[in-house]
Amino acid sequence: MVEKFISVNGEGLAAGQLAAFIRFAGCNLWCSYCDTRWANHPLVEVEGWSVANLAQWVRDSEVRCVTLTGGEPLLQPHLSALVEALLAQEDPHPLRVEIETNGSRDLRPLEELRRQAARKRLPGQLCFTVDWKTPGAGSEVSAAMDCGNYLLLDKRDAVKFVVASLEDLQFARDRCRDLGLFESTNVLLSPVWGQIEPAAIVGFMQENNLGQARLQLQMHKIIWPGVEKGV
Repeated sequence: MVEKFISVNGEGLAAGQLAAFIRFAGCNLWCSYCDTRWANHPLVEVEGWSVANLAQWVRDSEVRCVTLTGGEPLLQPHLSALVEALLAQEDPHPLRVEIETNGSRDLRPLEELRRQAARKRLPGQLCFTVDWKTPGAGSEVSAAMDCGNYLLLDKRDAVKFVVASLEDLQFARDRCRDLGLFESTNVLLSPVWGQIEPAAIVGFMQENNLGQARLQLQMHKIIWPGVEKGV
């Protein structure tokens, strides 16, 4: 883990709500626009916390949302244990646990964990925000997506396209139509900061009748411009 903090959710389906953020080190991709590259450096300073201590830190914060992010959280060997501990929490209240993942790692073990948690009647809710990397992220990065992940998502979840250009928007539209994602899950369109105007995304949505997609702005970058950590 490279940092943990309480802040407002800047993006995703819980945008605007306070959340406990746990950011893990390391990523298997190298996106051109990555805004947490510092967390992926091989010499980044990390902290080792046990599952029990992290769950207790979340409990003490008294927030209702937890965001597990990175880096790439699906690289963490004890992620499932942490997720289950968070989903089991009832005091002071059940948690919404969100995993933000880059789309290249197999999501099936965690989707099965979600099913098991439902069978055990754990009080928390597990949600996924899965990126689908566009050509603007880099051709090799975009080609690394595990397309089966998106078929696992439902209305609790979201697929996020970070877009830098008209080409990226067309890519996102076509992938969503190919897999029926507008009907099966939530689709988020997020601009690469400084590379495309939000108005251009809205215009594309209007021209292509993308009424089931959502424009998403990174709220934390608006509130704390230029701040990379702790937000």
